[in-house]
Amino acid sequence: MAVATAALIAAIALAGLPVPAGSTGPSVARDVQSAAFTSVTVSANAPALGATGIPDTAVRSDSYLEVTDRFMEPGRRPKAPATRPVVTQPASPSGAAWKPPRYTVSGNATFYGNGTTAMRLPTGTVVRVCGKGGCVQRTIDDYGPTSTNRIIDLYTPDFFKICGCPSWSGTTWVTISVY
Repeated sequence: MAVATAALIAAIALAGLPVPAGSTGPSVARDVQSAAFTSVTVSANAPALGATGIPDTAVRSDSYLEVTDRFMEPGRRPKAPATRPVVTQPASPSGAAWKPPRYTVSGNATFYGNGTTAMRLPTGTVVRVCGKGGCVQRTIDDYGPTSTNRIIDLYTPDFFKICGCPSWSGTTWVTISVY
């Protein structure tokens, strides 16, 4: 009895399944009929048509502006004030507020075309490099130099900014403040 019931349930379940859709074999290759295509010639100065095939001017909004249209505000131009109002500006503090560095290092620096590098400092360290020509604040973005006679390689424009030396110079003495 149990076998007959299971067979009946399976037969009902199979009868309820949908039939497979689509073809079971490859389609027959057919040539495309040339009559399916229509030749269209459009002159270069023909008016542009919208996606609906209606000329563009027929679907323009009421507020469409032509190239020759001018803007004018209604009424008269307001008079310019005779004098400007006096505004009291608060005094700004002078000077710079640098937090004290963790430590400073002095030594030779040279220029490098790809950023600011220092072998003894990890990437991401913020440093202020000062030389005879001034100071720059930069973030270490690469490792180097490996030479023992240099402590930092600077991006070329930064090097000549703080160097205060001619363009043929190769090294300069700097002080690095590490933050």
